[in-house]
Amino acid sequence: MKKILFIICFFASINYLFSQRIEPETQEESSPKKEFSNSTGLWTGIYTKYRLSEKWFYYGEYHLRRRNNFINDMAQIYLRFGATYLASKKLELTAGFVTPLYWAPEQDLPGQDNVVPQYRLWQQLLLVQPFDRLKLYHQFRFEQRWKRDYVENSPFKLTHRFRYKLTAYYPLNNHHLVNKTLFLSAYEEIFIQAGKSITYDYLEDNRAFLGLGYILNENIQIQAGYMWTFRFNGAPNKFEHRHIPRISFYHNIDFHRKKIERQKEKVQILKDEF
Repeated sequence: MKKILFIICFFASINYLFSQRIEPETQEESSPKKEFSNSTGLWTGIYTKYRLSEKWFYYGEYHLRRRNNFINDMAQIYLRFGATYLASKKLELTAGFVTPLYWAPEQDLPGQDNVVPQYRLWQQLLLVQPFDRLKLYHQFRFEQRWKRDYVENSPFKLTHRFRYKLTAYYPLNNHHLVNKTLFLSAYEEIFIQAGKSITYDYLEDNRAFLGLGYILNENIQIQAGYMWTFRFNGAPNKFEHRHIPRISFYHNIDFHRKKIERQKEKVQILKDEF
């Protein structure tokens, strides 16, 4: 119980620091007044992890994201691919590329591309920290992004992004995260970016999620919940709160184990024949 309270306090502290508002009377007269806006969206995603050998996995994420009254307009199609190396039971290393597509907030404006691509390389270090019942994941992700504006013929610019994500899973109807388990899921993720084109919004985004998940079997898991994010919105004095339900589907296959099982079956058949 103490571990759960610690995680909740950690998430609450980070969210407070990001969303803290300075009252107008405490600001200097020359400072522009802070402006806050709210927006909504709906994010759906499929996560895949396929074990190919004892140490190597294929990793993939496929997202469809919408915005404005949750589902009115397209926001992104987001495709992430990678290869994962299992360094130990508690450490995974992943690298790959990302090819997202971004829809302009306002469509069909003159001199604008309604949809623009973005290209990224990414690397990740994932640390697993199991406790008696609680399970924590520390995710360190690095991205090199080539992105452009919606203005026609605008050039791609290279920026860099660092992400740290703390995720907690706590089973509710079992002692461990096994098949047929309902679990509580929560995470806090901080985004920091850098590059020549980054001027004020080095602290790019803060995301907090709370939801429920269900492990159907060793291959399929489902999660659903609410994500709140807080970020800059186009100017140093403008900030945005985003309210986003998330629905995620996880699919895992251990091809390596299946291969070993088939080999054992062949050996057993040969033994039976003799």
